[in-house]
Amino acid sequence: MQPGARAGGIRSILVPIAREGRPFIAIALALTAVGYWVAHPLGTAALVLTAWCVYFFRDPERVTPRRDGLLVAPADGVILSIGAVPPPEQLRLGERECLRISTFMNVFDCHVNRLPCSGRIGTLHYVPGRFVNASLDKASEQNERQLVRIDRRDGRAVGLVQIAGLVARRIVCRLHEGQDVAVGDRFGLIRFGSRVDVYLPANAIPLVEVGQRSIAGETVLAALGAEEPLVGMRSGEESA
Repeated sequence: MQPGARAGGIRSILVPIAREGRPFIAIALALTAVGYWVAHPLGTAALVLTAWCVYFFRDPERVTPRRDGLLVAPADGVILSIGAVPPPEQLRLGERECLRISTFMNVFDCHVNRLPCSGRIGTLHYVPGRFVNASLDKASEQNERQLVRIDRRDGRAVGLVQIAGLVARRIVCRLHEGQDVAVGDRFGLIRFGSRVDVYLPANAIPLVEVGQRSIAGETVLAALGAEEPLVGMRSGEESA
């Protein structure tokens, strides 16, 4: 077996862990040791917690479609809603309605978020707020959230909003204004259970349906004026 193949096999089994999760895993391991010292059932319960922490903060490699005009999913989870809505004013996308695609992440989904397109970070805006259930529509306006505008090279802009959920208490965003970014790049995560909204130009064509599961960095979310025919799209099919 070639060394590269052996390394690839190991990586397929030992999935990388997001650095933000390492302190939580260390604490869980310490609780496990103390638990087994106090009582075996406590140690077993703490071990289960440790395993869940490792699973939650997994950060697997993804293969990202890179055809110009395609937007990829920013989060693992279930497509919660697709519709035309006014964009948040903090994104500075204008007053015209945008196509919003919302993805809900439960506590068992991979929570590492990825960029839906390439471009330059034009706006970052953090809004403190509540922690209502992220599956509710009012979460987009009431919950703690981090707003990001990505300015594409073709002059169009895409909005991205990380939204804290019912048990989420920390939004991590590693971006800064003026930063050049590439589609599929990791840019942050949300702990623990949350939602990500993407705001696209109103004439964008969604390529997912409500209830469909998405994979961050891999699932094609929508198309922005692609020059090639969209394989699998029926005539007149423009929304899920």
